[in-house]
Amino acid sequence: MKTKKLWYGFTAVMVLSFAVLLFFGWEIYRKAPPIPKQVETVSGQVILSEQDIRDGQNIWQSIGGQELGTVWGHGAYQAPDWTADWLHREAMFMLNYWAKNDFNKTYEELNSEQQAALEARVQMEMRTNTYNNENGKLLISKLRANAFLEVGNHYRSLFMDGKETADLREAYAIPVNTIKTQERMDKMNAFFFWATWATVTERPGKDISYTNNWPPEELVGNKPGSSLILWTGFSVIILLAGIGWLAWYYASNRDEDEHLEVPAVNPVSGMKLFPSMKATLKYFWIVSLLMLVQIIAGVITAHYGVEGSAFYGIPMDKWLPYSISRTWHVQIGIFWIATSWLATGLFFAPAIAGKEPKFQRIGVNVLFIALLVIVVGSLAGQWMGVMQKLGLAENFWFGHQGYEYVDLGRFWQIFLFAGLFIWLFLMGRALLPALKEKSENRNLLIMFLIASIAIASFYGAGLMWGQQTHLAIAEYWRWWVVHLWVEGFFEVFATVIIAYLFVRMQLIHSRIATTTVLFSTIIFLSGGILGTFHHLYFTGTPTAVLALGATFSALEVVPLVLMGFEAYHNLTLSRSGEWVKAYKWPIYSFIAVAFWNFLGAGIFGFLINPPIALYYMQGLNTTPVHGHTALFGVYGFLGIGLMLFVLRDMNLNKEWRNGPIKFAFWAINIGLLLMVLISVLPVGLAQTWASVKYGLWYARSAEFMQQPFMATLKWLRVIGDTIFAAGVFVLVYHIFGLAFGWSYEKDSLEN
Repeated sequence: MKTKKLWYGFTAVMVLSFAVLLFFGWEIYRKAPPIPKQVETVSGQVILSEQDIRDGQNIWQSIGGQELGTVWGHGAYQAPDWTADWLHREAMFMLNYWAKNDFNKTYEELNSEQQAALEARVQMEMRTNTYNNENGKLLISKLRANAFLEVGNHYRSLFMDGKETADLREAYAIPVNTIKTQERMDKMNAFFFWATWATVTERPGKDISYTNNWPPEELVGNKPGSSLILWTGFSVIILLAGIGWLAWYYASNRDEDEHLEVPAVNPVSGMKLFPSMKATLKYFWIVSLLMLVQIIAGVITAHYGVEGSAFYGIPMDKWLPYSISRTWHVQIGIFWIATSWLATGLFFAPAIAGKEPKFQRIGVNVLFIALLVIVVGSLAGQWMGVMQKLGLAENFWFGHQGYEYVDLGRFWQIFLFAGLFIWLFLMGRALLPALKEKSENRNLLIMFLIASIAIASFYGAGLMWGQQTHLAIAEYWRWWVVHLWVEGFFEVFATVIIAYLFVRMQLIHSRIATTTVLFSTIIFLSGGILGTFHHLYFTGTPTAVLALGATFSALEVVPLVLMGFEAYHNLTLSRSGEWVKAYKWPIYSFIAVAFWNFLGAGIFGFLINPPIALYYMQGLNTTPVHGHTALFGVYGFLGIGLMLFVLRDMNLNKEWRNGPIKFAFWAINIGLLLMVLISVLPVGLAQTWASVKYGLWYARSAEFMQQPFMATLKWLRVIGDTIFAAGVFVLVYHIFGLAFGWSYEKDSLEN
């Protein structure tokens, strides 16, 4: 296929996809669940105000937000989904009130006919939209106002210091007095009430709620709508059609591959190491240390699932509550993966051009210091925020924003955004001489620069919401960062740089690499950009978002089912010449990426992506199955592979010891697989059964999650986690050994 046509295709995909993404973003703005100016009873009693709801959202964010339970299904898997939990408790309060008044019994004691009558009554009460668009008031009955007070009292006891909820607080890993004052608690209850109201109240003129009838809750009539079934079926058809077309394309173009004769010696063995290239070494030391900290934070976080407030008897939650350990676990993962990729770009940019711009080394060192400040400052700020040592405005700027993957305060976000543009400037000035040359690699380098620009630019989506932005709108922009920045353009960047690495080693022809990269990018972004919507099915968005998300997220999976071709290709390259064996473990890391792309992003991703599946699975442990295997399996191993490639090129004269790196590679892969297959996935599937049968509230409840068989499944995670952690520790041992000598064979040291 001609390169020119591929560039047209790439441009068309980018322009059309982002036009649709932005258009429906505007629709989300217009049709988001309204925040009432006041919530009143029919008799005129004011229950809460708009400012109470907005402040309550900020208070929820300050205690960790999505890092402690979930709201609308997004966030952590310890503790309930607060909207599902509130919804069930509110409905049960009203059902029990009517049962006592009408039959002098509890709701559970009634026969099925009596229960059905009361359920119809509660559905009429809760599903009817009583929001007045003209005056901005939401009217509720006196009974529902009493339900608000009753559920609010339960939450007050849970988040503060109620003795009657001590066991529940332990099960949910919520420290005593997480909320410090009565005023703050009242406002957070206001936010939970409003977020729950949106899950059950029907949109004007529709028979579905603002969250498309999510969460599943039979009592209030929250059942999957017809659109969920329709678009689930359509997504499967799209998936099968896409796989068939791509398989045909691969088969019809297989003969276009040009098999180069492998050079007798490594073409880059005489590569000059410029000062700025050597200066990237410390980035990889920090990457290694951050990996260790992330693993430790992950172990503590997982253990909170079985011992809610302690770590083997140590009252850890007094100093490091669950919401902080999980925040650090997630945030540090993003930090080290991104740092590895950025450092790889800084290393290879001067190598590509064959010369180094003036003061490049100073720029690399300045950026390194900036990244250190961002990491340390943001993590410290998050701790200060969750420990309630900051006001709401200060927390937004310097503390914990409460949104998963973008938890760091706004000041640190801006700092990181500026750091990414410093990186882009350093990359651009180093690549410029090579871009001016009309070489056969020029198209590949242009793609490399475009990916670099996208990495710097798209993080800016995280600046598009303010302190009190509507939750549905903040979620829209948050997924720009998580899906488009992390899952999208970082993958494009990695695809380009891996192709370039093989081209410079003369293992792949430049023309083939260029067309392959462009074609892969087109296929990936065709589904990937609009596939962002599959995260937004139930976050207060219109039904059209559900249709687009279902269709295009299926297309995301299409290229992943053929990852076996990529894995086999990379395995063949690793065995193509004697000198290539020096790159065995970097290349094996790319083989692992292909495997986890297929399993983690492909199979486990599609497990939860179809609307009807996600309807019952959102907010359950089926999501971290996909999260761990895709984030670490794909992007983590890409970061490791790129880091190992750089470290290998820094000293080609010495032979690595095979034992430690071999153990690390297999232990990390096997540990990750066991972690998922014998613990996290079974827990998620058990929760899915509970969600389908009883509702999401039960699947996330302490009653279900603290059963002996569930506790056993959670403890089984220790097996995979231990093997995985051992692999990471040995990998770090190997990396530092490259600096201090113990990771090289003795013979090569003597030479």
